[in-house]
Amino acid sequence: MRTLAKFARSSAAIAVGAALLLTACGQAPQTPDVSAEPEAYVLMPSAQERLDIYVPVEMGVDISHLSEAQKELVSLLIDAADIMDELFWMQAYPGDRQEFLARIPDPQVRQFAEINYGPWDRLNNMQPFLQGYGPKPAGANYYPADMTREEFDAAELAGKDDLYTLVRRNDAGELYTVAYSEKYREQLEKAAAILRAAAAVADDEKFAEYLIMRADAFLTDDYQPSDYAWMDVTDSVIDVIIGPIETYEDRLFGYKAGFEAYVLVKDLEWSERLAVYAEHLPALQRGLPVADEYKAEEPGAEAQLNAYDIVYYAGHSNAGSKTIAVNLPNDEEVQLAKGTRRSQLKNAMRAKFDEILLPIADELIHPDQRDHITFDAFFANTMFHEVAHGLGIKNTIDGRSTVRQALREYAAPLEEGKADILGLYMVTQLLEAGVLTEGQLEDYYVTFLAGIFRSVRFGASSAHGQANMIRFNYFAEKGAFIHDENGYYSVDMENMRNAMNSLSELILRLQGDGDYEGVAALFRDMGGVGEQLQADLDRLAAANIPVDIVFNQGKAQIGL
Repeated sequence: MRTLAKFARSSAAIAVGAALLLTACGQAPQTPDVSAEPEAYVLMPSAQERLDIYVPVEMGVDISHLSEAQKELVSLLIDAADIMDELFWMQAYPGDRQEFLARIPDPQVRQFAEINYGPWDRLNNMQPFLQGYGPKPAGANYYPADMTREEFDAAELAGKDDLYTLVRRNDAGELYTVAYSEKYREQLEKAAAILRAAAAVADDEKFAEYLIMRADAFLTDDYQPSDYAWMDVTDSVIDVIIGPIETYEDRLFGYKAGFEAYVLVKDLEWSERLAVYAEHLPALQRGLPVADEYKAEEPGAEAQLNAYDIVYYAGHSNAGSKTIAVNLPNDEEVQLAKGTRRSQLKNAMRAKFDEILLPIADELIHPDQRDHITFDAFFANTMFHEVAHGLGIKNTIDGRSTVRQALREYAAPLEEGKADILGLYMVTQLLEAGVLTEGQLEDYYVTFLAGIFRSVRFGASSAHGQANMIRFNYFAEKGAFIHDENGYYSVDMENMRNAMNSLSELILRLQGDGDYEGVAALFRDMGGVGEQLQADLDRLAAANIPVDIVFNQGKAQIGL
């Protein structure tokens, strides 16, 4: 049997790894000279086939049940979200957004650039699709493109690894930091004013308080109070996730937060169905398949599960692949004190299930197991992925740092891997305990396997894509699935369960130990696409199965 270390990596994955290695070794990554941009951008010939990887889907959420005040609230929140979109462009791309887009004459290529927030293909390992550009700097526009990791580590700068600071270089070549609230002051003042106007029409007092506190945070960079306030919002039909939140765009260190927004309308019926599962978090934490010291933290007792229809994405959440579930806030102190809110984006899930997962199953899953591919299982696997972010450990067992600080750029993808595998663990435990009553265990395991093929297509630049590559290779080594002579995959239920438990233990231990070198080895040895998996991904591409969706969204699409 081949060892995982011998799995061949695809040329795309190798290219990304090489770029990161050059940066780590002190060489600056290649970056575009935005001052020498051509009059018109030309698509690379190799990228022509990439233009159709997103299937358009109408947002079309019915908001007729909302009051006029609630509709006005949604409209204002979309306005604020558009400012987050503008800010994320500034973080993701070093030049002027409008000038860049204006130089792309082909409307299909221009739309692809809008989806990717720049000239780099987010689902192809951030490789450029326009001529004249090299690979995207791992630090995006959060750091000087010529800055090395060694220079950053050696620099004595206050707040250099804070979530809400940018690192810049002065005329003397020295590094310095600038706060988001200073750098983006003009845009954030506008966004704050809109949130305050939204608070004035909100019919839920706690939601209004949250909006005001979030507006204050835009101007102070102190987001923790508003995170606490958001966790107290339990009854509002309208919700918004807004601000600098996730750190995935910072592939250099995983320190800097990207601006984004989700405007949401709660599905009350589905939310009531989900509420019972949060009660079982403490027991699930105690039962994790790992030594006691790696599960000593108690998850917050006020964790929330809700289902929503999303009516608007903006910024990071809208870049490339579309998020279908959210687990926030990320602040470890808030998580331990209050838990988190797990928001399931039901309409986005349904679109991906119908347009992508079912066609993948028809192509790769053995006909005898295809009946186990169900939307209920897909919804539950996705939901418990988000719930599982609250399990495990947030601080290293030696007490020296948070897991996020210890694992740096590997923290986000490893956390996604943890959530995936512990989500499946949770499904197994709750189904066998009779708490989860829909379907049978095979539904969840087979749908989980099909989901790996869906997510691994997001590529090595995506935290979710990296996590799925590791899991696929680990499952292959442990015999969790069978690949037959006809090219179909079948789940081996016993081996799948054993692999689930052993991978859970491995990831939890690496996180608790803050083992940066161990995690780096895991990604090096298991994070690539082997020949068989690449051949299967090529089959999906040849079958014209889209990689992801792009929503036709806006006020008009929901009747505003």
